[in-house]
Amino acid sequence: MLLNVKDITVHYNKVDAIRNISIEVEEGEIVTLIGSNGAGKTTTLRTISGLNHPTTGEIWFEDQRIDQLPPEKINKAGIAQVPENRRVFPYMTVAENLEMGAFLRKDEEKMNRDLEGVFKHFPILKSRQKQMAGTMSGGEQQMLAMGRALMSNPKLLLLDEPSLGLSPIMCLEIAKIIRDIHSEGRTIVLVEQNARLALALAQKGYVLETGNIVLKGEAKELRDNEEVKKAYLGG
Repeated sequence: MLLNVKDITVHYNKVDAIRNISIEVEEGEIVTLIGSNGAGKTTTLRTISGLNHPTTGEIWFEDQRIDQLPPEKINKAGIAQVPENRRVFPYMTVAENLEMGAFLRKDEEKMNRDLEGVFKHFPILKSRQKQMAGTMSGGEQQMLAMGRALMSNPKLLLLDEPSLGLSPIMCLEIAKIIRDIHSEGRTIVLVEQNARLALALAQKGYVLETGNIVLKGEAKELRDNEEVKKAYLGG
């Protein structure tokens, strides 16, 4: 198993944001977390990547316990997160943002190969290398944020709301890119409010409500579940 989240609880001050959550991710899977605003999806990703630390529980990545490590060590171990709302460096160029994704790496030859791989997925970034990131459209910034994360060559990619605020056409483009990245062998944990899109991309899913996992299973099973249909799929 690549990632094993075991019964974690996370508090903000004295309020528990997530309670006793357990998630298993096998190598090569896309696993999605769906749920409404405030369900705990982003908190879960932030805890996996080290931006939050659990009050109780454990997180194991490959054979290493990581729940008390700082974010830079978790990134170096092979986990990269694309945050909600992109969070690119607006006053840096596209090229500089991509370089920041590889900040902890020393293998220049492999970095150059990975950069070409990013340009293959996102051709527009190659033609915009000198453009300031803050002047790009929302969809272009999403591509840049994903490309920046890929520059760390992660074994596990955490995607937080990649379709948020994007046009329907751009959502389809981002979905295609996620499929392409996955087809190369990358493991992905996907947080999405667009449950229909998320369950179409994923092999397995977890449904969160107010900090708890209330349903889990194969993505097809969740798509056919009447409760999921009513709450998240519009029918």
